[in-house]
Amino acid sequence: MKDFWRHVPLQDMTPQQWESLCDGCGKCCLHKLEDEEDGGVYYTKVACRLLDCQTAKCSDYTNRKQQVPGCTTLDPNNIEAFFWMPSTCAYRRLAEGQLLPKWHPLRTGDPDSTRKHNRSIAGLCLSERDVEEEDYELHIVNWVQ
Repeated sequence: MKDFWRHVPLQDMTPQQWESLCDGCGKCCLHKLEDEEDGGVYYTKVACRLLDCQTAKCSDYTNRKQQVPGCTTLDPNNIEAFFWMPSTCAYRRLAEGQLLPKWHPLRTGDPDSTRKHNRSIAGLCLSERDVEEEDYELHIVNWVQ
């Protein structure tokens, strides 16, 4: 169905529809730090070890949960966890009653439109393999929206 995301509630989407909502930006794969005092979530430019920082693609998407036990898998049952997702995330936007952005691949028909519109972290992140965990705070960024 064309524009299914406008008519199908998140909890009623097929697995294929659900997966197609991901714009491939890679922002969810960045390590985040939570401020214990105010509960604020701060993104770092340090990415999961499975993320290819040049393409912003997971190197083992199918097996990511087995390789990275802390990897969060978004699904309609944990929608309350979407608050920490970037404001551009299709899952969060739809959960909040917003439309997909104009550059989203489902709207443009171009699977590379996220990168072409500078919404991807491709080329902007560092692998966690190259950064000590105690140094993540040194890599907090404000360019994740």
